[in-house]
Amino acid sequence: MTTTSPIELIGGVGSPYTRKMVSYLRYRRIPYHIIWGDPASILDAKKIEKPKPSLLPTFILPDENNDLKAVTDSTPIIRRLEKEFQDRHTIPNDPVLSFINYVLEDFADEWGTKFMFHYRWHDKVDADNAGTILPLQTLGALPDDMLMNFKTMISQRQIDRLWVVGSNNSTAPIIDASYRRILEILEKHFTKNSFLLGKRPSSADFALFGQFSQLVNFDPTPRSIAHQTSLRTVAWVGLMEDQSGLKIKEDDWMSADDAIEQLTDFFKELSRGYMPALIANHEAIEKGDKEWEATIDNCLWRQKSFPYQSKCLKWINDEYVLLDEAAKSKIDNFLEATGCEKMILV
Repeated sequence: MTTTSPIELIGGVGSPYTRKMVSYLRYRRIPYHIIWGDPASILDAKKIEKPKPSLLPTFILPDENNDLKAVTDSTPIIRRLEKEFQDRHTIPNDPVLSFINYVLEDFADEWGTKFMFHYRWHDKVDADNAGTILPLQTLGALPDDMLMNFKTMISQRQIDRLWVVGSNNSTAPIIDASYRRILEILEKHFTKNSFLLGKRPSSADFALFGQFSQLVNFDPTPRSIAHQTSLRTVAWVGLMEDQSGLKIKEDDWMSADDAIEQLTDFFKELSRGYMPALIANHEAIEKGDKEWEATIDNCLWRQKSFPYQSKCLKWINDEYVLLDEAAKSKIDNFLEATGCEKMILV
């Protein structure tokens, strides 16, 4: 149901998905009100049932009965808002572009978060930085003793959860190499384009910005790598923060043929890590296996299976099914040329 008052969300400055959605709302010029804090206590006070899982950002939106509900998944929230608010859309009308955009958005949300979470908590210097700053961003003024208590609690909790994204001493070189290659690909891409799909931002831009807002601006190690590898990406991150004033035209989208040509290297990179991980996780879920493993960059990657990532692959295939035969043919050829054809299961 369409909202008529400012959208309310609960978020965190250090949350890449919060930054994705705040930047998106600014660009779309959708009025919003944000509460920086923990969703659990805030939702309890509002007597709104907590979503499962409880993540940032948490949006409070009316359902079909106009009852307020807490929802968290950024990708379907964007698609809801694309329907409810006119103008300045972030999903291209061209079906080939729309599918490419969907895959890139999922890549940013599901593989890009491996970069972000790994760099933030794997090495001591980054964990010390995050453990100190995150409580201050959430709770504001704190005396030193309370800050140290929160730092210890948050840091230990997050370090203990590195396994969620598959980060460990064995996978660290794989994650680092993939991050550096993506930066090199973006450096080349931004010599010709202001955004991923042309002269206006897509939902994939906002998803990638969310992760890179942390990698480039918050965490010391990936920030240093970004500045060494791709200053164009650093500049793009700064621009993506607030594009509410950007003038756009429908023909600011690149053509489908240009996208296929210019994003070939990007999708070849997807075929090296993101795609085999997506497939292996899905197959494990289908078999009922609690862990999956795959060969990524000639190395063994082993990780706990997650139903959500299996749903992500299903949703990609749902998007594919919606394509007409001409669009499917173009996508099939593109995916086969880049080594990503196995993500299509139908």
